[in-house]
Amino acid sequence: MKREIVATIVALAGFAGLGGASSAQEFGSPELIAAAKAEGKLVYYTANFAEVEQQVIKAFNKRFPEIKVEMVRAPGGQLITRVKTEAAAGKLIADVVDHSDRALMQPLADMFQDYAPPNAADYNPDAQVAPQLWPRATLVWSIAYNTEVVKDPPKSWMDLTRPQYDKLTGQVFAQSGGTTWTRIMFERQVLGEDYWAKQASTHPILYPSGAPMSDAMVRGEVGVGPLLYNAIYPKQKDGAPIRIFFPPEGVPVNPYATGIPKTAAHPNAAKLFLNWCLSKEGQTFMIKELGNLTSLKVPPAYPEGFDPNIVKVWYPKFDDYVKLHSAWVADWDKTFGYRQ
Repeated sequence: MKREIVATIVALAGFAGLGGASSAQEFGSPELIAAAKAEGKLVYYTANFAEVEQQVIKAFNKRFPEIKVEMVRAPGGQLITRVKTEAAAGKLIADVVDHSDRALMQPLADMFQDYAPPNAADYNPDAQVAPQLWPRATLVWSIAYNTEVVKDPPKSWMDLTRPQYDKLTGQVFAQSGGTTWTRIMFERQVLGEDYWAKQASTHPILYPSGAPMSDAMVRGEVGVGPLLYNAIYPKQKDGAPIRIFFPPEGVPVNPYATGIPKTAAHPNAAKLFLNWCLSKEGQTFMIKELGNLTSLKVPPAYPEGFDPNIVKVWYPKFDDYVKLHSAWVADWDKTFGYRQ
């Protein structure tokens, strides 16, 4: 009997050991982690907000303090131009390139290494446009309003077309980038071909991106409008009189495209950084602290107020995302009277 108990304890210890090893390899093999620490640094190009990515880097460094991340931040179009120019001259110093517009990254896929995180099978294939490029971040659209300005708030996308919000609404204009293009595709394909015209009739104030629109909403210069959750959530978190909700008709999401160039000088540190970002730990941090969503098939968490039983997540069809862009953005500009 004693022998059987001992055997059982040994067996259980073995299972525990396997679980521990599996957990330890969530971010990569011991060899990869050792090689990454030996490299000691990586250069990170991103089109995302610098303040946001500084928080990601800080969280990564809590897990791996030995690796310094040097960030280079540039707006979307400028970042792509920089990557192409440096690559053509043989001087691309980026170890990781992170971009919000998958249509700009997909043609460059051959510049990137074949790479997959340890949990690759856990990711929604709709979020990927090439095997080398991964949805490190997934942003989600919401509707926000200032509670001191808007006393009868909207409850849906269609409510934003109501006359009572005339000159109270804000909009990020269509040409601002891939995340906004995802939203206006959703509006036309899901809410109807006449949705833009109905919305334009409320005379919205137009903004170049979510950052100035969020600031304007906090100040009460604009009362209500569609915003990326991660652009307005920090304002609410800091105590601004803001309410945010996810409309019942659905929420468009924009997965990023992130990869490791073949020319990366610190490929192991780059893989470790991406492995952490794409891990359950990294995705949970970005959901809870930054207001992201995730492209994991089984989300480890949800943003506040996001009920997966009610809210429908909408991924754009990538072919449409590429083919419809020029004509539909031109239509949007005409409908809203926007001139560059």
